[in-house]
Amino acid sequence: MGYLGFILPAFLAPPRTQTSVHDVQLDLTTLYAPKKPVVRQPKPPSVPIPMEIVMTILESAYDNEEIHSYNALLKNCSLVCKKWSFAAQKLLFRHVTLSTQTAYIAFQGAVDRTTPRGRSLGDAVLRMKVVLDQNQPYRLSHRSFARAVSMCPNLYELSVSLYGECGPGLDIVGLPDASRMKRSAPSFDQSTLSILRAGPRISALQFCNWSDNSSSLLQLLDVWPTLSSLDISGTTPRLDNDTAQPFPCVLRELRMNFQTSPSMEFMRWLLHNSTGHLRVLDLAREPSPDLLEYLVSEHGTALESLGLSTCGTREGAAAVRRCAALRELKIEGAWASPVLYKTLPSGLQHLAFGVDSNTSLKPVVEAIKRSTDLRVVTMHIWRGGEKHPQLADITLACARQGVELRVTRDVPAFRAMTRGDPVPAATYPRTRSLSNLLYMASCAATTQ
Repeated sequence: MGYLGFILPAFLAPPRTQTSVHDVQLDLTTLYAPKKPVVRQPKPPSVPIPMEIVMTILESAYDNEEIHSYNALLKNCSLVCKKWSFAAQKLLFRHVTLSTQTAYIAFQGAVDRTTPRGRSLGDAVLRMKVVLDQNQPYRLSHRSFARAVSMCPNLYELSVSLYGECGPGLDIVGLPDASRMKRSAPSFDQSTLSILRAGPRISALQFCNWSDNSSSLLQLLDVWPTLSSLDISGTTPRLDNDTAQPFPCVLRELRMNFQTSPSMEFMRWLLHNSTGHLRVLDLAREPSPDLLEYLVSEHGTALESLGLSTCGTREGAAAVRRCAALRELKIEGAWASPVLYKTLPSGLQHLAFGVDSNTSLKPVVEAIKRSTDLRVVTMHIWRGGEKHPQLADITLACARQGVELRVTRDVPAFRAMTRGDPVPAATYPRTRSLSNLLYMASCAATTQ
């Protein structure tokens, strides 16, 4: 039939009935259950978290070692709403730093005592750090420093850094400490001292003197007879008059960091009224044998925290052993006499020390195994210390005794961990308390 024989049947066949989709009608009601109408529940009204809980959460997030991160958190919280803004600002104003006249002018406007908000922010200031640098073109003046202090009635801790003036073009970063301490700086005038005397009765003073002025410290000490904590560093202080009346304050904490040991006359003058009351003694530089003997003889029985730069002699180990009430011992250097760890005070709770590649750790391991009161061990790893073969022995000894082990490679962090607290607060995890507080916040919002 050829090609046509194949295609003709297709043309001659009856046409197929084409069914449109629209022609198909199926009863689907028996296949699926009818949909139930959606009943939308009314949205519950939003209940704000009580500000007391917000403040507690923000306060619990405070970390002295990460103050910049904490301030960044508070700044973000201040953008949430007006109530959060004021609460976060009050926490931000707890720690104030002033280093220029421009910063002082802004601070003066913020804590204006003629307004309720200014009074509230001024009352919130608890710690203040000021920098008096004669080399800065917009430096903070002595008078402004005193007025800033007077605006904060609840201030209890003040940190003052004093820098002397050098010649033009000679202010080079990284100059040796000895060169920096030869720069001149003016003393505080009587008007400034009068303003400070009329201000708050602070309890803690930190004074760092990088100038040749040795009288500024004595001027400030004369202002506040209420001091109980003193942290002094830089230029070694000296008495202007050997017949001066003893320092009237009863100190509970004393920290010193001088390149040369202060004179015995100065130490007797400073601690005359502190016998039996001094609890914390931190010496960042090795003291002279005479000074160490005096400090231990007069104040060793009451000491609970002792910090030394090194303790490599038998005399030093014997001095530590005489501090029977000691709860915290810090040896910042990487070397200490093995005799020290054989005769540690029985009630010691916190042991802190430095480690480098040559540190003898076997006596430390044995001391940890013998102790029944030790709760925290803090190690500062110096260069090469991370490869010490006996670090694993320290870790194992602490684990077996149930002692918390903390390790840092940062000197400021190590010093912050060992500031006179037998059992540092950082040993209690903050995350647990924060989760509890967040749970409290959710419960409070649900029950209201």
